[in-house]
Amino acid sequence: MRRNFWRFWPLIGKGAQEVEQLKQRYAVVGIGTTKQGKVPGRGALSFHVEACANALQDAGLPPKAVDGLFLYRHFAPVGGDLDVSAFMAAEQLGIRPTALSQETYCTRGWITHAIGLLEAGFCNYVLISYGDNARSGHRSFVRELERGEATDALAAYGDFSTLAKYAMIARRAMYETGTGPEVWKNIALCQRQFANLNPEAAMHEKVLTEADYYASPYVVEPFRLLDATPTTDGGRAILITSAERAKDLAKSPAYILGIGEANQPKSPGNMSLEDSRYAPMASSTMAFRMAGVTTKDIDACEIYDCFTYTVEATLRDYGFFAWGESADFFVPARIGPGGSLPINTSGGMLSEGYFMGLTPVVEAVRQLRGECGDRQLGVFPGSNSPKLILCSDNGGVLQSHATLILGKEG
Repeated sequence: MRRNFWRFWPLIGKGAQEVEQLKQRYAVVGIGTTKQGKVPGRGALSFHVEACANALQDAGLPPKAVDGLFLYRHFAPVGGDLDVSAFMAAEQLGIRPTALSQETYCTRGWITHAIGLLEAGFCNYVLISYGDNARSGHRSFVRELERGEATDALAAYGDFSTLAKYAMIARRAMYETGTGPEVWKNIALCQRQFANLNPEAAMHEKVLTEADYYASPYVVEPFRLLDATPTTDGGRAILITSAERAKDLAKSPAYILGIGEANQPKSPGNMSLEDSRYAPMASSTMAFRMAGVTTKDIDACEIYDCFTYTVEATLRDYGFFAWGESADFFVPARIGPGGSLPINTSGGMLSEGYFMGLTPVVEAVRQLRGECGDRQLGVFPGSNSPKLILCSDNGGVLQSHATLILGKEG
């Protein structure tokens, strides 16, 4: 299946081919987390700042060393919170970064942008952060449906939410590939089993059974409530620098071996299932080519999982299994604790916490460092110590995509 994806390579362009020389030249050297779940009395800005401060402490660097700061998706404030800006976060951190920016709508390029600034010499250390008070502030994408407000022209067809747009694509995949709840159930159950091993996970103490999954109410068919990630309060941050600088820092670096980014601009109403596959296929082609590896070399996957279907679609489009083979691929003996290809070992966004693309990256770094306690790969019975971990990030409605391959060795 992977060999079919090389048709994208001429389309990606000469400049993208030259990124192969960047392999192992940059690394994630610090990760920062905060308390998550429901954390009342705090705003999004405080989570950004705490996560960034913790990432710097993790790396053993003072704030003044940071000359790049990027904030993930800007959401409208909830719960009476401030409208957070990157300027506010920089001020609270006490830094004057050369590069300062904030995403406005779900494009997935912060790590590639960071590497570009580092490679050009504009920055030495770049922080990437996400923070939100979504749970205590009652942010809910399901409530888009309850309000019944039109989000775009698709409202004429009963579409009142981002959730509904994903549901339509998943429904089409059911028709074309034979997938469905039998596949998505295993993704939800296996990720919850990992969360049960993760004391920081929002669902750490909540065991999930097959009966629970099927009893879960539909939010938009074919998605049940347990197919969709819940919101959370909290923050995540990562710090990126060169492999050379990484040698002098406090923790073992997670080297960036491969990275890719791709976007397709079609709106969900104009998107075929094949259109929805372009960004992950093109992005992963670039990342695998840069790293010089194939799907068979990957030890674990940390996949952006706004929905269970997103995990399936991403790994299908990366070439881990062929069209129509998802039921055979997504079985506990492969994707769950002790499996041959563990997926979303923290519990993922579905069961650990929703921090956009930083949920996968932070867990990958922790696994490569050996910091994951009972769920640590190579420690948990039947698992192997990872050398290569694949991460994904997804934005819009399967419109923007980033792929990252991290490894231990520089």
